[in-house]
Amino acid sequence: MPKLKTHSGAKKRFKLSKNGKVIRGHAFTSHLLNGHGKTPKTKRHARGTVVTDKTNTAAVKRMMPYK
Repeated sequence: MPKLKTHSGAKKRFKLSKNGKVIRGHAFTSHLLNGHGKTPKTKRHARGTVVTDKTNTAAVKRMMPYK
């Protein structure tokens, strides 16, 4: 069986916890963070990380076979 390649986009965006859960960052935080882009509530809730939904967990783990 040949080695599998890790999906390069997935390894930059996701991390696996010790219990095997998939950790991800929030969306829509790349620009327009001050001024009239987003409300303070939106920016506050976008801080930190969150666990990926269980419907996407298997697909993400398949993209990162050796993590």
